[in-house]
Amino acid sequence: MKKLLLAAAAAVMPAFASAHFLMEYTENTMIERPGDVPVKLIFWHPFEAGHVMTLEKPEEFYVIHNGNKTDLLDTLEETTFDGPDNSAKAFKGSVPVKRSGDYVVVTVPTPYYEESEDIYIQQITKAYLNRNELPTDWDQPQGLATEILPLNKPYNIIAGSTFTGRVLSEGKPVAGVEIEIEYIAAAPDLKSTGAAAPTVSPLPGGALVAISDENGYFSFGVPKAGYWGFAALGSGPKTEHEGKELSQDAVIWIRAWDLE
Repeated sequence: MKKLLLAAAAAVMPAFASAHFLMEYTENTMIERPGDVPVKLIFWHPFEAGHVMTLEKPEEFYVIHNGNKTDLLDTLEETTFDGPDNSAKAFKGSVPVKRSGDYVVVTVPTPYYEESEDIYIQQITKAYLNRNELPTDWDQPQGLATEILPLNKPYNIIAGSTFTGRVLSEGKPVAGVEIEIEYIAAAPDLKSTGAAAPTVSPLPGGALVAISDENGYFSFGVPKAGYWGFAALGSGPKTEHEGKELSQDAVIWIRAWDLE
């Protein structure tokens, strides 16, 4: 019931408040050569390429490969990200990709205070890299407070197919959660503080939304190649931070490709 109430509350929030997405952006998900893969952490409205939120240094930033966790917090350097209307603090870091297999990039951000709603938001975020097409970790939960477990390999989804995920809180499925869905319309530039021009515009009617079923599952038909993000709003166990309401969200990013 708590999750259903949170979802209902989120549905009546203004679009700008409910479209926050923490991005772990890399230029590619399929890594050909070993080395350090640049990643940029941005708190943005990626579908509308709009207002940028200030991102404080995360509480945790790490990668999981073959079940082993490597702390990457020391790789982060403060930078800025320029949206069309404003600039805000962001971070750039790197992920060491050497051996074959999956690399699950995890960010646990410092809670962000949304003044217009008088609440805190903490989006625990996962993205996936792979080297040499060897699957190792993508289909396993990573033991996060809340997360979306992919049921399709998240770094090579076919555009026009579907993506299915399962919302978990402390390892258990969560029913009735609202999942917001966004597309990176303007790709960030890893060599500068800006982004490319948007390639699409947000659809009329507000955010794209799915609701998890009684077993925590949801599915989405992926219409276009590129990066898609899914945010399960208020799916985490923690509901308060510094005396105020906290929306502890689970975010996952996937990469879709055209079938050529």
